[in-house]
Amino acid sequence: MDASSVPAAPPPAKPKPALGILGSISSAHMVNDMMQSLILAMYPILKGEFSLSFGQIGLITLTYQLTASLLQPLVGLFTDRRPLPYSLPFGMLSTLIGLMLLAFAPSFGFVLLAAAFVGIGSSIFHPEASRIARLASGGQHGFAQSIFQVGGNTGTAIGPLLAAAVIVPFGQRSVAWFGLAALAGIALLLKVSRWYAQHQTATAGRKASTAVAPYPRKVVMSAIAVLLVLIFSKYFYVAGISSFYTFYLIERFGLTVQNAQLHLFFFLFASAIGTVLGGPIGDRIGRKPVIWVSILGAAPFALLLPHANLFWTTTLTIVIGLVLSSAFSAILVYAQELMPGKVGMVSGLFFGFAFGMGGLGAAVLGLLADRTSITFVYQAIAFLPLLGIAAILLPKSVRRA
Repeated sequence: MDASSVPAAPPPAKPKPALGILGSISSAHMVNDMMQSLILAMYPILKGEFSLSFGQIGLITLTYQLTASLLQPLVGLFTDRRPLPYSLPFGMLSTLIGLMLLAFAPSFGFVLLAAAFVGIGSSIFHPEASRIARLASGGQHGFAQSIFQVGGNTGTAIGPLLAAAVIVPFGQRSVAWFGLAALAGIALLLKVSRWYAQHQTATAGRKASTAVAPYPRKVVMSAIAVLLVLIFSKYFYVAGISSFYTFYLIERFGLTVQNAQLHLFFFLFASAIGTVLGGPIGDRIGRKPVIWVSILGAAPFALLLPHANLFWTTTLTIVIGLVLSSAFSAILVYAQELMPGKVGMVSGLFFGFAFGMGGLGAAVLGLLADRTSITFVYQAIAFLPLLGIAAILLPKSVRRA
C-alpha cells in the first residue's frame, strides 16, 4: 500500500478547561472571601461594640491581611517543591475557626485573634487554589484565573449584603451561622483535592527545573518589581474603599449603616464583573494592554470621586470597580509566564503582597482618618492609580520559551 495513501493522523485534540473543577474552586473562593468580607462589613458594629478608633479598625485589617501576606509566598514556595493537595480543606478549617472566634469575641484582642485565623486560612488557600486553576485551565490561563478570581470577588461583594440582612439586626453572635457556609466550602475542597491529587500524580514527572524563563533574570526581576508597584497602587487604593467607604458615606451623606453597606456592595459587585472580563481579554489581546488600561484608566474617576454628590459617588465607584479589578488576573498570569515552573511561589507572592498592601493601607489610612478626616483620605488616595504609568516599563509581551 502506497504510504501516500495512508490517511494523515488527526491533529491532537485541543485541551479544554475542566469547568467543573474551575467552578468548584471558584465557589470555594467565594466562601473563603465572603467570610473575610464579613469582617470588613462588621466594622461599624465592632466600632460601636468595643468603642474602636479608626486606627484600631485599620489594625484589624492589617492583622488578617499581614498573616496572609507573610505566609502565602512561603506556602507557595514549599508547595512548588512538594504539592499538598489536601491542604485546602485545612485552610478553610482555619477560616472557620476565625469566624467562630469573631462571633463570640469578648474583647478587641479576640477580634484580632479571629482576624489572624482568617488570614492563616487565606495563606493556605490561595497559592494552591491558584495552581489548581492553572492546572484546570486547558491552556486558557487568563480565563481560568478570572473564573477563580470572580468567586473571591463575588464573595467579597455579598459580605456587606449578608451583614446588612443578618448581622446588623441580630448582632455579633449571628456570625456563627455563616459557619455552615464554611462547612460547605470544606466539602467542595475535599472534592477538588481528590482531583488535584490524581492530576498531580499524573504530571509528577514534569520538573519545574526544566522550565525556561522567557527573558534574562535581570529583565524578569525588573518586570516583577514593576508589577508589585502596580499591585501596591491598586490595593492601597482599594483598602481605602473597602475599609472606609461605609464611614465615608455615613459621614458625608448621612446614610444609615445598612444603606451604606448596600453602596459598598455596588462597588464590590462591579469589581467582580471587572475580574471576569480582565482574564479572557488578556488571553486575546495580551496581558500588558489590560494591565495598562485597568490601573491608569481608573485615575480620572478616582480623582473626581471626592468631589461628587451621592449619585455620582456611587456611579464613579462602580466604574472604578469595573476598571481597576480587571488588572489582577492579567498581572498574576503575566508574572506566572515570566517565572514558569514557580506557579505556587508567584501566586503566593502576589496574593500575599496584595493582602499585605491592603492591610498596610487600611492601617495607615485609618490613622490618617483619625488625624484628619475620611474626606481627606479619599482626596489623598485618588492619586494612587496614576502609578499605572509604570506599566510602560514592562516587556511588550511574554515570549513563550
